[in-house]
Amino acid sequence: MPTFAFQPNPTPSVAIVGREERFPVRRIICVGRNYAAHAREMGKDPDREPPFFFYKPADALVDDGAKVPYPPLTANLHYEIELVVAVGASGANVDKSDALRHVFGYAVGIDLTRRDLQIAARDLGRPWDWGKGFDHSAPCGPIASPDQVGHPGRGRIWLAVNGEIRQDSDLSELIWSVPDIISIASQSVRLMPGDLIYTGTPAGVGPVVAGDRITGGVAGVGDLAIEIVQP
Repeated sequence: MPTFAFQPNPTPSVAIVGREERFPVRRIICVGRNYAAHAREMGKDPDREPPFFFYKPADALVDDGAKVPYPPLTANLHYEIELVVAVGASGANVDKSDALRHVFGYAVGIDLTRRDLQIAARDLGRPWDWGKGFDHSAPCGPIASPDQVGHPGRGRIWLAVNGEIRQDSDLSELIWSVPDIISIASQSVRLMPGDLIYTGTPAGVGPVVAGDRITGGVAGVGDLAIEIVQP
């Protein structure tokens, strides 16, 4: 067994519906612009672009009910509601027809984004990391198994700020389906148990400030609530 110069940080994890055990998280893979209407509101053409991916650090996770400090270096913090896929079996070059065999379960997530930093980096041709991968930027609700919720390919996905609906769409509007995403991502990296995939957000993204309460959900999968608080 290796020894370490200092005590390693705890393993990031997500709650599992109906179980005391938690899902240990290895990494968070995110899909960009995977709903046509959202791609258009970001000034892109969804009919011409293949899916692309970016990462958040695993320790950016926060649980349902968390109080999320408003992050530094931004004046334009945005919410993005997403269906999250939890990977339970390893695989590389996974065939689309076999992709769902790799799913441990599904959850509701929010991709918090420092939009001003993301746009500045995008316009300069630089990575998005500082706009996407900051502390507390990956709220995620409990993971439900396919035995509990099936493999959702349609159903309402929504988000509200202080009770006012801001995002309201359907999973059937995904440009790239869950099997597509798993198959395409696995062509670049070997997916492993503990990976989370945030599958993209529908139109209606927008800013929040300290004091705002964000709620959201995916029909048949679950709900998620967080509060943005002063740092």
